[in-house]
Amino acid sequence: MKPPGERFDRLDALRGCAIVWMAAFHFCFDLNHFGLWDPRQFFTRDPFWTTQRTGIVTMFIFCAGLAQAVALRGEVAWPRLDRRFWRRWSQVAGCAVLVSAGSALMFPQSWIAFGVLHGIAVMLVLLRLLAPLGTWLLPLAGLAIALPHFARHAVFDAPWLSWTGLPLRKPFTEDYVPVLPWIGVMLLGFLAGRWLLAHRRVALAGAVPAAVKPLAVLGRFSLSFYMLHQPVFIGGLMGGRQLGWW
Repeated sequence: MKPPGERFDRLDALRGCAIVWMAAFHFCFDLNHFGLWDPRQFFTRDPFWTTQRTGIVTMFIFCAGLAQAVALRGEVAWPRLDRRFWRRWSQVAGCAVLVSAGSALMFPQSWIAFGVLHGIAVMLVLLRLLAPLGTWLLPLAGLAIALPHFARHAVFDAPWLSWTGLPLRKPFTEDYVPVLPWIGVMLLGFLAGRWLLAHRRVALAGAVPAAVKPLAVLGRFSLSFYMLHQPVFIGGLMGGRQLGWW
């Protein structure tokens, strides 16, 4: 069991690294969007950017799996019995709704219907329901990652089914993180977290150097930072343009 007051600083710091990477990526995207990057970048097809985006999402979702292993602490807790889980889940889901609304204002033709927060909200519930499967989670994770490579079908192109991750055509949207294959990444994070807690607990809960502590602090407020950083970036760039700074 988790001792009272114990902090998983190394897990928080890993999440903090993902946040910093994401913020840098989004700032570059915003500079490009406002025409402040020359030559213009192509974030949706240039491997330099698409690979980074995949890496950032992988880190976030893997960390979410690690965090669920810590939350369960070796026990199986069904979501309906876990008030802390539902409280945190409601925050993620509520923020996902805000992201959809905000993106619809800024990108009406490519608004975010099922982005990273939407995906995490759904996958967190699925992970809690699947947790009792134990070692069966490993082949299930592999199947989830593999399915989009051979099980896609045109029926999933419908907007209400694209969240599965099996459409033939990727939706035209600013962010898209479907359940498949990403639930596989979350399951792998969960399994890794279980193993580390049992055999190498210090890898998650050990102290971090003083220089890394700001990342650990940032990682504890990842959702708040996620929701605030883009309005700050966009507002700053738009304000600077109005003032004639660029």
